[in-house]
Amino acid sequence: MLDLAIIGGGPAGLTAGLYATRGGLKDVVMFEMGMPGGQITQSSEIENYPGVFREEPHLTGMELMEPWPKQCMHFGLKHEMAEVKQVKKEEDIFKIITPSQEYEAKSVIVCTGSTPKRAGFKGEDEFFGRGVSTCATCDGFFYKDKEVAVLGGGDTALEEALYLANICSKVYLIHRRDKFRAAPPTVERAENNPKIEFVLNATIKEAYGSAMGLDGVIIEQDGKEIDLKVPGLFVFVGHNVNNKVLKQDDGSFLCDVNDWGEVIVNLKMQTSVPGLFAAGDVRVDAAKQVVCAAGDGAVAGIGALNYVQEHFND
Repeated sequence: MLDLAIIGGGPAGLTAGLYATRGGLKDVVMFEMGMPGGQITQSSEIENYPGVFREEPHLTGMELMEPWPKQCMHFGLKHEMAEVKQVKKEEDIFKIITPSQEYEAKSVIVCTGSTPKRAGFKGEDEFFGRGVSTCATCDGFFYKDKEVAVLGGGDTALEEALYLANICSKVYLIHRRDKFRAAPPTVERAENNPKIEFVLNATIKEAYGSAMGLDGVIIEQDGKEIDLKVPGLFVFVGHNVNNKVLKQDDGSFLCDVNDWGEVIVNLKMQTSVPGLFAAGDVRVDAAKQVVCAAGDGAVAGIGALNYVQEHFND
């Protein structure tokens, strides 16, 4: 039986494994279908991970994560290249179900993350990471004193537009309706910010550019096309929470989740089920930053260590 099963091999899962094994747990397995590292490995430029910085050429996400697996596995963390289909709990023991095998574990940390939704316009995938972004905190600084556009109408879109207004010379806020889903105080702050221009009842038809990156977007508004020349476009149309491993046979979730499917945890990353923890972007109020996911993983790893030691002492 495993002391701890970690579902997901991004920064949260790797760090959880490091802290749990270094703290004394012996049988710790991280389940990750591909190579460990997470979504950040797809990023072309990393400037905001503390203590790791390079000006030219920019540090990539792949380079940032390259040493993590070796360090995190040094103390005994094992990597099982298998897809977890479901996590169940029977009395005090968790069942980790994969296509070929079922594992038993004393504790579980879910670090499966979330995936930004795509808006679906032409050129979105082509220029993703080369002008099209889903993270203002990550990429906003690259557009310092330049004009950018934000697509979306929820709280995240408006909050990120306000964040970008502190960095960029102008922010075009594009929304398909004339009213926002965001909280009224947030809308009011955006309306009162002189750097934010609303482009309402509008959709993006196409993003265009060259090998150097994004040059602009074609917007459809009131039957007309507008060529908005911006080097950066930030898309905030929601996230798909990767919570399917927690779905039970009857359609319910193993632990409490909110209306968006995000796992509800406390400050110790504990879920509503004893011995089950969640860390990183799969949890509520996640900052969606590598450094925060790693911090979550450390907290969850220590929590799992304490849980196993308290409940399974021979």
